[in-house]
Amino acid sequence: MTAAPTTVVREHALGLAAEELPAYLYDLSALDAHVAAVRAALPRQVELHYAAKANPEPEILTTLGPHVDGYEVSSGGELAHVAKAVAGHSLAFGGPGKTPEEITAALELGVARFHVESLYELRMLASLAARVAPHTRVGVLLRFNLGLDAASLAGSSLAMGGRPTPFGLDPVDADTAVSLFTDGSLPQLHLLGVHAHLASGLDAPRQLAVADSIVTWSQALAARHGIRLAEVNVGGGMSVDYADPGARFDWAAYGEGLARLCAAHPGLTLRIEPGRALTAYCGWYATEVLDVKRNHGEEFAVVRGGTHHLRTPAAKGHDQPCTVLPAAGPWPHPWPRSEARQDRVTFAGQLCTPKDVLARQVPVRGLRAGDRVVFAMAGAYAWNISHHDFLMHPRPGFHFL
Repeated sequence: MTAAPTTVVREHALGLAAEELPAYLYDLSALDAHVAAVRAALPRQVELHYAAKANPEPEILTTLGPHVDGYEVSSGGELAHVAKAVAGHSLAFGGPGKTPEEITAALELGVARFHVESLYELRMLASLAARVAPHTRVGVLLRFNLGLDAASLAGSSLAMGGRPTPFGLDPVDADTAVSLFTDGSLPQLHLLGVHAHLASGLDAPRQLAVADSIVTWSQALAARHGIRLAEVNVGGGMSVDYADPGARFDWAAYGEGLARLCAAHPGLTLRIEPGRALTAYCGWYATEVLDVKRNHGEEFAVVRGGTHHLRTPAAKGHDQPCTVLPAAGPWPHPWPRSEARQDRVTFAGQLCTPKDVLARQVPVRGLRAGDRVVFAMAGAYAWNISHHDFLMHPRPGFHFL
């Protein structure tokens, strides 16, 4: 459960005043080194896009810039935000339910790729492109919800495909969609390839099996229509284990497997678009123990903040890994200091709901009010997915180290 903070994060967490907590602390040097290693593990034929939904903080996007080939955005808001934060970088616009206004904005910004989710969206894009960008052939990747066997999805934390979902085109519509390009119905659009993001939380062997099935299916589709697909995007969803922070996705094995896949399909560009697996490890949520109390035989530590700042454990149903940093110096208040009498404590937040739990039954001996707690793996799907305004507590600070 523990995930020790880096030295710079530890020192910064201990140096903040109580009223400056909670705070998000991001180690940008650690992020830079991690993503550089990921990029080095991938073959040259594989492009790396970052899924901005995981963490769109401008400092995060900028740190990723030298290592990624582009950014994937999934709304008009993300589009405008990312285009401003990392101007000049390649963007891909994905996600279901794109509005005409969002597509128009993307066309005006010159977005390089659209991940199209339905036949309706394809025709809407073509119509808008003819009006907004009449002298440009807009690049399209058709997103498909491909069927996968149960073994391929075993261990996934979230299935996006392989079963009925709102994501992507049904494979039964594949020939119809491609025919719209080959028969000249969509002169404004250029079919670049296929996109399929089918599951999250897969380890390297299963990710490779899924990638191989996507490429094989895509090549068969192209062969039926006598065309060549230049690109196949096999999505993201690389595993991140909150119960074992040291068990990271095997990027070396994944890169070797993708190299074999590229060699089997010369001339094909593969693209991946991880989010969480790139940034989760660079962020920490630092806070302070307000009270330690016993209730029905269990001990609880109530901390500043809670799941309205860090929703990840509530959303995923896990315990957030954490480290206790004992407070230095004497107790500064005239009232007695509360402290744990047992060896295990559940960390809860300030919200008026029993669901506001960050980590259960954490082995911490001697925990006291005033101690600092640093929750690890808070660099993705943390602040940006949280219900910030519930109970109107102060927002956390943000420190980029």
